[in-house]
Amino acid sequence: MQHSLSGKVVLITGAARGIGEHTARVAAARGATVVLTGLEPERLADLAAELLAAGHEATWSACDVTDQASLAAAVEGAVAAHGRLDAVVANAGVASRGTVATGDVEALVRTVEVNLVGVVRTAAAVMPHLITSRGYLLIVASAASFAALPGMAPYCASKAGVEHFGNALRLEVAHHGVRVGTAHPSWIDTDLVRDAQDDMPTFRETLRRLPPPLGSTTSVERCAAAFVDALVRRRRKVFVPRSVAVVYWLRTLINSRLSERMIERQARTSVPAMEEQVRSLQRGFGAHTATGLPAAPPPARPAFAEQPAPGFIADRYHR
Repeated sequence: MQHSLSGKVVLITGAARGIGEHTARVAAARGATVVLTGLEPERLADLAAELLAAGHEATWSACDVTDQASLAAAVEGAVAAHGRLDAVVANAGVASRGTVATGDVEALVRTVEVNLVGVVRTAAAVMPHLITSRGYLLIVASAASFAALPGMAPYCASKAGVEHFGNALRLEVAHHGVRVGTAHPSWIDTDLVRDAQDDMPTFRETLRRLPPPLGSTTSVERCAAAFVDALVRRRRKVFVPRSVAVVYWLRTLINSRLSERMIERQARTSVPAMEEQVRSLQRGFGAHTATGLPAAPPPARPAFAEQPAPGFIADRYHR
């Protein structure tokens, strides 16, 4: 089997930082021509310049995965520049702050728009070209696709949807020779996770209490290497770290009533504390998250968690 990406054109969404940025570096080192897209043009331009200086092929374009015209322009520009599209990493993703009861509604909705709707739009934009090349689409889901935590409702919903979208899409395009994979990383050492830990001490404490791999953090370099290996081998499922596969196979137990009761006991204290921490932030996302939303602070919402109804667990917590 070929173990390089020589001659392959790989488009990566959300390539300005984190997993997308490092995946681009590893893919380029393996011989790929990389097309960088995202919402931070200065960072994309700097990364492309870095790769070109190292002797690799790279181009970039600003792109919002929730805007079909923006996606179409990025994809058609890539094909015009390089003549083909062999693989796509649908990586763009965000994680909002707060619970459904008290968080910024626009941030909650934007999380689903970027993580799930953005993947659908990306797949639709690139699929004609992947059919032509009999290519490969890697959709970045999460361990949250099958392991829920309070405070992460929109994120978990979007990543569960992404996983099943990939499962169905795989069946739709198999007869064209196109392969579709879903990637399921746990916590990766990126701005997204570091911002969450900085914004919410309760999040850091919850991670400390979770059993591995759900409580452990993996380097972004290791994650990028796994993603590029998936591109080379056209993998169906990617788990980072590999032990996340155990969580995948035990998902029924993890989402059982017994597990819920264990989490609920901690949530009685961690969720109200997390909600108070989020209120003090006056923003719906991490400091380094590019969302495409206005920078104005979210409107205040009633703080009614202080007087929960009898038997009601006072809300949730976040990733």
